[in-house]
Amino acid sequence: MVLRRRPGFAIFDLDGVLLDTEPLYTEATARVAARFGKVYDWSIKRDCIGRGTLDAARVIVDALALPLSPEALVHERDPFLVDLFGRAPAIAGAEPFTRALADRRVPLAIATSTDAPLFAIKAAPHRAWLGLFGVAVCGDDPRVARAKPEPDIFLAAAADLGAPPEDCVVFEDSPFGVEAARAAGMQVIALPDPAMDRARYAAADLVVAGFADLTIDRLGF
Repeated sequence: MVLRRRPGFAIFDLDGVLLDTEPLYTEATARVAARFGKVYDWSIKRDCIGRGTLDAARVIVDALALPLSPEALVHERDPFLVDLFGRAPAIAGAEPFTRALADRRVPLAIATSTDAPLFAIKAAPHRAWLGLFGVAVCGDDPRVARAKPEPDIFLAAAADLGAPPEDCVVFEDSPFGVEAARAAGMQVIALPDPAMDRARYAAADLVVAGFADLTIDRLGF
């Protein structure tokens, strides 16, 4: 077994872990930035992945010196996202891996910084698959007073699963998500974007390139 403790519950981030939405966020944000003659690229994006919506917007506004508040950036960006999310594909291997967990009756949860209305749009094309997840906690849940890297969202997901935090394993693509899972007392498997510095994932129990590198038996389920 590659984890220190045998897990009983699995909690998944959404963007970049289950759904390949990160390029869509990049595209929508870049459209807004271009209106002001600015370029939104990976040098800024790498510090936004995994943050709460307004926290990430604040990083972008500050880095690009945009004449917008973080709230205004989100307001201008979200209509582009609504249009794009209808075609967001699943991350390679995510569906068969999570279906295999469901077949073993492992309780599953989604913990996403996305607010509930946008989550519903993202999830709609994948309803049959994502319906296997018994719990979904979104970034605007009143229990999530603090965004990642604070543990609030993962503790809320564990509570909804009826799970002790130490029995949960989290699947994350961002350093902030890894920090949040560790702060919640959970084991965490990182699936970083290839462009991310692997050194930022030192706190993870396991770092892999994708679901193809994981087997349910080796994880101890």
